Amino acid sequence: MNARYDWRAVALDYYDLTKPRIAYLLLITTFAAMVMAERGLPPLGLTLLTLVGGALAAGSAGAFNCVLDRDIDRVMLRTMRRPLATGRISPLAGSLFATALGAISFALLYRYVNPLAAWLSLAGNLYYVLVYTLWLKRTTTLNIVIGGAAGAVPPLVGWAAVAHTVGAPALGLFALIFLWTPPHFWALALVSNADYARANVPMLPTVRGARRTKIEILIYTIVLVAVSLALTPLGIMGLWYFVPAAILGGVFIWDAWKMLDGPTEPLARALFKYSLLYLALMCIAMVLDRVIR
Repeated sequence: MNARYDWRAVALDYYDLTKPRIAYLLLITTFAAMVMAERGLPPLGLTLLTLVGGALAAGSAGAFNCVLDRDIDRVMLRTMRRPLATGRISPLAGSLFATALGAISFALLYRYVNPLAAWLSLAGNLYYVLVYTLWLKRTTTLNIVIGGAAGAVPPLVGWAAVAHTVGAPALGLFALIFLWTPPHFWALALVSNADYARANVPMLPTVRGARRTKIEILIYTIVLVAVSLALTPLGIMGLWYFVPAAILGGVFIWDAWKMLDGPTEPLARALFKYSLLYLALMCIAMVLDRVIR
């Protein structure tokens, strides 16, 4: 009984190390790009192999992040119960686990999907671990802006898995996720500002204050929506995409505008939640537009 409980607890700790909630979102964008490239449902085997490879890659990046950020995680209320922060998993074990996931992911994608998808996935992981986690996160308020490129790579992997190249719609989704990341994450940072201050992480609200962060969120949201709508006149997307993109973007801008002079925490939390819904629905709009047209 106790042995079974211990093994289950260990398995859950390693599962938590992969940051599964982030991985789910990345897999949604990967699958959306695959459907767009296929203009319908891709072969089931290819879909499963690509998503499993993507999940392993995301898990590897998340685990490396937990290893490298364990000192920060220990002082932040939001992260202090993570397995490496509490010592339930050692840095060496966490590193070996992350390395194994990354190696299996690359081998799986390279052998059973295609080399381009494998290399793109690896590049995204290296960028997240080496550029964002090791360098940007602790040195500049632009950490999320520049580091957001890592989270925008999965659509490129999904498209490459089907088409063996990278197409304009995948680049469009890459641009959307890249521009979506700052308002999405800064909304969370406004809620967790005290945590980042304790950890001495130079997130924008900690360094520049809540007011400056709200203005930046509004600016980035306007740019995001403008770029999203520009995909239609550029010929990348059609009207089946444009109409929902305009509605969803209008709500996003309105929520960011309301936050300027409203109570910070509840409105920032609401904006953070809406940003997740926005990205998911935008992926659906892009998929429907490609399939219907």
